Amino acid sequence: ANMPHLRRPKLEAINHALVIDAATRANLELTRTMQGERKGSLLECLDETATPAGARLLANFVGQPLAEPGAINARLDAVAHFYDAQAQCEDLRRALKETPDLARALGRVTAGRGVPRDLAAMARALQLANEIHLSLRQGPELTPLPQILATVLDELNAAPLELAQAIASALAQELPLLARDGGFIAEGFDPVIDENRKLRDDTKQVIANLQADYALRSGIKALKIKHNNVLGYFIEVSALQAESLKVSVASAEFIHRQTIAAAMRFTTLALAELEQKIAMSAARVLALELEHFRKFSEALVQQRQRLSDVAAALAALDVFSSLGVMARTRNYVRPVVDAGLELEIKAGRHPVVEQALRRSAERPFAPNDSGLSASAKRLWLVTGPNMAGKSTYLRQQALLVVMAQMGSFVPATYAHIGVVDKLFSRVGAADDLARGRSTFMVEMVETAAILNQATAHSLVILDEIGRGTATYDGLSIAWATLEHLHDVNLSRALFATHYHELTALAAKLKHLHCVTMNVREWKGDIVFLHEVVAGVAGRSYGIQAARLAGLPPSVIHRASEILKRLESDDKSPSAQKLAEELPLFAASAVAPTSVKIDPLRERLQKLSPDELSPREALDQLYELQRLLKDEK
Repeated sequence: ANMPHLRRPKLEAINHALVIDAATRANLELTRTMQGERKGSLLECLDETATPAGARLLANFVGQPLAEPGAINARLDAVAHFYDAQAQCEDLRRALKETPDLARALGRVTAGRGVPRDLAAMARALQLANEIHLSLRQGPELTPLPQILATVLDELNAAPLELAQAIASALAQELPLLARDGGFIAEGFDPVIDENRKLRDDTKQVIANLQADYALRSGIKALKIKHNNVLGYFIEVSALQAESLKVSVASAEFIHRQTIAAAMRFTTLALAELEQKIAMSAARVLALELEHFRKFSEALVQQRQRLSDVAAALAALDVFSSLGVMARTRNYVRPVVDAGLELEIKAGRHPVVEQALRRSAERPFAPNDSGLSASAKRLWLVTGPNMAGKSTYLRQQALLVVMAQMGSFVPATYAHIGVVDKLFSRVGAADDLARGRSTFMVEMVETAAILNQATAHSLVILDEIGRGTATYDGLSIAWATLEHLHDVNLSRALFATHYHELTALAAKLKHLHCVTMNVREWKGDIVFLHEVVAGVAGRSYGIQAARLAGLPPSVIHRASEILKRLESDDKSPSAQKLAEELPLFAASAVAPTSVKIDPLRERLQKLSPDELSPREALDQLYELQRLLKDEK
């Protein structure tokens, strides 16, 4: 019977929004991380809204970016306005922080589940909406207004301010949780309620006077007049005092009602009449208050469309102003968005990783460039070792597209983004055992979806295709996938791989460009520079990454032996031949002849501190220091 308020449906074109499938949403962690948490997602990173309604609208922006350059630039105009008008923006943010959730309160009232606090919240929100409208209209910094903000302020101007003022003047300062509890109409608003309240409240003094009279006449000072929901008002004395009451001068008036373990309860005709008057006045007050509540609720329901528009306008102001503040404080830049096929980013930064580094006070994020375009190299092949930042770089490009097309500034020094119609991301390894899909099968299903749906206006992010099967099978699949993206889909794409054989395709595919993650070797270890440079990775550095992960030294040493043997034989010997020629693992682990002995460690092992005099210990310390300098 009580239908909640629903906003009118809007007709949207098929190409209105950026198409993002479920796998891509999960891989990019737009609203939830892979662990299902909000913290660490793009939404959590961008959410600096001041109101719950603004947070909900921002989640909608992140989950459904636009795909029309005109609509995107209209949002960017609104964000740019708040980026420039700092003083007005600060005043707006302060007002929004005080604004209750008008949309949620309206939903409860229209569904018949409203409470007095909902009425107060709606009245306060409408009053603040009027104040915001006046301040923004009068601000010279915001004239002329972008089209979106002009529409938003027109919706704020339509707020039923008179109704809000009437509700605000009717409600008390302290409001009960439920309407049936009463006491929510302010004193002085309704004379009839005030009159009945006076009768109800003054009766408390009458009860006190009656109690004092009965105590005096009965001679029982401890006599009390009490009340409960079963008996109503009653006179209570202890069991010992009940005998004194029976012989008192007032004993004829007292009518026995109940005996309990430690007391006896009585009533009188005067007390019964007084109780009836109290009940009638209290019920009358509650009935009048509920009638006012019903009238105000009905008036708000009749204005539900205007109220809904006001709530949407407040949420929009919250989102645009928060994005403007965020862009200014985080040094984001407005992207150039058009219908072309460019994707050029200069000094781009991963928004989530950058914020995580700032919160932990670690080193700053290392920015990187990208330049995918139909006129140049629209397909980039990214090589480099594990942990060098390939996956971060790939996700970064996709997230910057999402941010730009949702109407936000982006973390870069320059960004030119031709609108993407479909976004695909195949990053990481995952299985779906509930559906009988292995890790490799999930990878192939997602890759199939990309190759069957991607267009020339799409952006494709692929990481380590074909790694879940045999080497030659995987290489063949990756090779064919790369060619299909280049020749058939014609998409802008970033393709990360450890198959260095694929780099040979750069000579065959004219739109393929090879880049690599820059690293440096230092004393047998690798240093990740987290920068993307043109070229091809010389090696994968898998063994060095395994050492960083904590594999046992014997395993690292054995892997190094096998790698050297494989790299020294251009004919790629079979596993059987390799096993016959290489020494056994156990022998290699026990006596690794190629392991360099550390003289500092050897000298420390020979020391016996308990047998050294102070002078000898000092000499040994100087000797160890000399060995350390020689090693350097």
